[in-house]
Amino acid sequence: MERLRLFPDSTKIENDSLTIAGHALGSLVDRYMTPLYIYDHATLDFSAKSYTDALSTHYPAPSHITYAGKAFLCKAIAKWTQEYNFFVDCTGEGEIGIAVAGGVPREHILVHGVNKSGDDLKSAMQHAGTIVVDNLTELERIHNILNDSKDLYSANTEALQPRQPIPQSNTSLWLRLLPGVAVTTHHTHTQTGQHDSKFGMTQEEILEAAKYCRENDLPFTGIHFHQGSNFRDPEPLIPAIDMALDLAKEIRFIGKWHFCPGGGWGVAYHEDELPNPSIENYVRGIAEAVIDGCQSRGLDLPHLHLEPGRSLIARAGVAIYRVGAVKKRGDKVWILTDGGMADNPRFALYGAKYSCLPVSGVSRERGDRVSIAGPYCESGDIVIEGLSMPNIQEGELIAIPVAGAYHMSMSSNYNGARRPAVLMLEEGKADLILQRETVDDLLKRDL
Repeated sequence: MERLRLFPDSTKIENDSLTIAGHALGSLVDRYMTPLYIYDHATLDFSAKSYTDALSTHYPAPSHITYAGKAFLCKAIAKWTQEYNFFVDCTGEGEIGIAVAGGVPREHILVHGVNKSGDDLKSAMQHAGTIVVDNLTELERIHNILNDSKDLYSANTEALQPRQPIPQSNTSLWLRLLPGVAVTTHHTHTQTGQHDSKFGMTQEEILEAAKYCRENDLPFTGIHFHQGSNFRDPEPLIPAIDMALDLAKEIRFIGKWHFCPGGGWGVAYHEDELPNPSIENYVRGIAEAVIDGCQSRGLDLPHLHLEPGRSLIARAGVAIYRVGAVKKRGDKVWILTDGGMADNPRFALYGAKYSCLPVSGVSRERGDRVSIAGPYCESGDIVIEGLSMPNIQEGELIAIPVAGAYHMSMSSNYNGARRPAVLMLEEGKADLILQRETVDDLLKRDL
């Protein structure tokens, strides 16, 4: 069954019902209710090992994987990243706080953001090993914050002592390049490298920023770029890699330096998109381009960083919804569930294409094409359109695969929705890693 290949590695059909890591999904719902999100630890581990093995095979210098906090971040996931010594990409003070609470050490916290606030930057300099600088204004802000911090240190009076001193030299800076070349993705909103993108600096601005760093003794140690998310062809990365290495040569990096050609490798969300693109080919292509490019330019090999994005975690996650009503409107069949755009806005944002299986009666013959929608007061509250499904009845459970990335992290309280519980599954073990929100949780911010 092609559709089953979208689900986590430990998924099986037992008694015509879905199980993951030996757990019957129906039994989990009996305890934790719906909507419910589950993550398969074995699939997370397999994805992580696929990347680390490929890098160790194809790249002879030090290399690192960076986990994208924006895909999904909580303390349990932060803790898991450190089983593989991953860097964790944090955007702003909130994600930094979660990473720190999850035990991610300073040297593994990397901070992104196109318009970091003063609090974001202060938190980054306090807790992070690396800041990826997006623009020249941000670079000046970092310099000013460091100078203000030095003034506080030299004052040596109790009234002026900062509660949490900002380290003066423990945070490195990388400059984010705008290569002017995008990768092919399923939607323009997931492209970041094109010439009119809001992200990063032009080549001229990178050179100006590098000069500013050296004139002001700022710890500039690397170059970063990112071209898009959920792409399948690494070929457009090659000219951007060449551009970045040309800049590295002009800047004259000597000895240890860092280079990150982004990431965002794709995954299949629907059986029509199978098979998943090869991680091995992706890593090998980048490694060979960096090695050849450095040799031809007389550059030392950098510490190579990859940002796999959703391909590390998306297929580990499954969303489970309960069907509340079935409506037939002419040729159209609506399956209405208790989950939708409040926990998965990707259809509304990007027209993302998903698949689905019933939790029980999996082997039933598929018939009509249906649309699956949620309970919210929006016509855009749709999760799936035009999918062939069995005759689904009210009260049934359905399972939507590849739900591990950009669901919970993009979730909202629209219409007073309470965010679902999240479980981490292993054989013989189901850990609650995020509890279901309550009405009391919604009221905590009210005065």
